[in-house]
Amino acid sequence: MAIGVKVLPRPERSVSYVRATLKGMALTFKHMFQPVVTMQYPEHRSTDDWRISTRWRGTHRMLTDEQGRSKCVACGLCPQICPANCIKLVPGEDEDGNRYPLIYEIDEFRCVFCGYCQEVCPEEAIHVGVHFENSEYSRDRFVYDLERLSSQTHAVSTLWDPTDPLGE
Repeated sequence: MAIGVKVLPRPERSVSYVRATLKGMALTFKHMFQPVVTMQYPEHRSTDDWRISTRWRGTHRMLTDEQGRSKCVACGLCPQICPANCIKLVPGEDEDGNRYPLIYEIDEFRCVFCGYCQEVCPEEAIHVGVHFENSEYSRDRFVYDLERLSSQTHAVSTLWDPTDPLGE
């Protein structure tokens, strides 16, 4: 497949850029008098006009069962599938042979919020949520351990609905 190159002839006479400048300024003045669409975020939060998508991928959350234990069975699929290698999992086993995570940490700085950990989890224990206000004063607060993941109460992301493959 050949690449077509279009050669434009250079103007031979003297060109005045006043007309182009006036057209650009007219466009600028037109936009100056249109209504503002910027939301002043900290003062005005979610309104009826502006909402975050339910498929937004934000801070992680670990779901718990009725006894308050995490649903995670330490299968090791989430650290294996993670493209950023931000999940640290050390499995353990109790007297009855039930597996649980001894250490489960997610480094939110390294995470790319792809949602693969949520998709691969057989117990649907880990979820990415719709929470996005996660500022901290120190870097070590961005490593979420099992206790902090389980204490998150924000809504979870719907990511991809298999009944609606086109996402409409």
